[in-house]
Amino acid sequence: MTKYRIWDPFVRVFHWTVVVCFAANALFTNPEKDLHETLGYIVVGLVGARILWGLVGPRFARFSSFWPTRAGVVGQMGDMATGRTRVHLGHTPLGALMILNLLAAMLVIGATGYMMTTNAYFGIEWVEEAHEVFVTWAEISVVAHVVAVVWESRRTGVNLPQAMITGVKSVPANATIAE
Repeated sequence: MTKYRIWDPFVRVFHWTVVVCFAANALFTNPEKDLHETLGYIVVGLVGARILWGLVGPRFARFSSFWPTRAGVVGQMGDMATGRTRVHLGHTPLGALMILNLLAAMLVIGATGYMMTTNAYFGIEWVEEAHEVFVTWAEISVVAHVVAVVWESRRTGVNLPQAMITGVKSVPANATIAE
């Protein structure tokens, strides 16, 4: 195995803190209570910080290092369909799409959640429905993300969850690294 230091501490802490806060809000907190609101604000603040870090952070944290392209997405899908294994040191093109999807969903959930606390939008049905729709979309996306991480870990031989904990990707010595 060849080891590559990929994920910096901020990216890892961001990832796992959002996991905990989103899961707590989706599964455990009462939407009518302050804790739900506070966790939502924490997630929005973290997403804002991650967007900034995506502009100024280290190489693999930068959006410019993993911005998905049509060619990249088609290439990864082709790899999956044909059984070709190429390891991406940073995010894969499909993983990048999921990241952008989840960041956007968290911002919309936060915006609609905030709107529901204002006099102008309190009790307005479309705001509440939009909030619920985007929470459901995020939950579906999270499940798809977890399934994809397990799938790609098995397919490529790279333990992706471990890499997001330690910051280090252990890549099989004979692996082809995707450009």
